[in-house]
Amino acid sequence: MGERLEVPLPEYGNKLCIILVRPQFDGNIGAVARSMLNFGVTDLRIIGNSKSWSNETRNRAKHAQSVLDNTSFFDDIPSASKDCSLLVGTSGKREFGSKISFRHFLDPKELSNNLKKSDNKIALIFGPEGIGLLNEELQKCDILLSIPTWEGYPIMNLSHAVSIICYEWFQNADNIATDRILSPDLRKQLREEIFQLSQVLPVKSHSKKGIEETLFRVILRGLPKDDEIHRILGVIKSANKSFTKDQESN
Repeated sequence: MGERLEVPLPEYGNKLCIILVRPQFDGNIGAVARSMLNFGVTDLRIIGNSKSWSNETRNRAKHAQSVLDNTSFFDDIPSASKDCSLLVGTSGKREFGSKISFRHFLDPKELSNNLKKSDNKIALIFGPEGIGLLNEELQKCDILLSIPTWEGYPIMNLSHAVSIICYEWFQNADNIATDRILSPDLRKQLREEIFQLSQVLPVKSHSKKGIEETLFRVILRGLPKDDEIHRILGVIKSANKSFTKDQESN
C-alpha cells in the first residue's frame, strides 16, 4: 500500500516543471516531490538552496526519491526557466488599492483548461514559505496564478499548493488540445519588442514599466498561437518605428 508501481510516466508530465524559489523547510521540499510524482510530474528545479538532501527531505518524499535525485539547481529564475516557453508565477497574497492592477490572477482550473498540450515546457514557480515570490520575481513571469482560498487565511502550505495545481493539470491532460504556447525565442522577442514600445511611447517615465507589464501580461493571458503573435509583433514594430520617427523629427 502506497508503494511506487512500475507504470510508465505520462508524456504530459514532461511538459511541466516545478521551480521552488528559496524554499525554507527541508520537509516541504520532500513533500513537494511526493506531490509531483502523485500526478506524474518529475522535473523539479530549485533556486537558492543546498544541493544535498537532509533525512527529513528524503523521508517526506517517500517513494518519490527519483524526483529528488534528478532535481536541478540554479541561481535565479531566468537560468532555471531558460528552456521554458511560459512562466507561471504563483501567489496567495491578496492586494488592494493601487497595487491591485499588478495582480490579475488565473485560478488553477483556468490555467489547465487553457494551456492544453504543447511541445514546449511550462514552468510553475513557487516562492518561499511565508512570504512567497517578491514583486520583482512575479514581474519575470508571464501569467500569475492563485488558488482560491478563504480570505481569512489565504496562504496555503507549499506542498498543498503544488498538489492542487498538479491535480488540475492531471485532470485535464487527456483533453488538452494543441500548440497554444509560444516557443522560448518567440516569447523573448515579444517581450523585447513590447519593452522597446514602452520606451518610445510619449508618456511619463514612471508609467512606462506599468504599460510594458500590462501589455505583455494581457497578450500572454490569451495564450495566442505563433501566427497571431507574428501579426501582433508586426503591429508593435510599426508602432515602434512611428514613435521613434516622431521623436527624431522633434
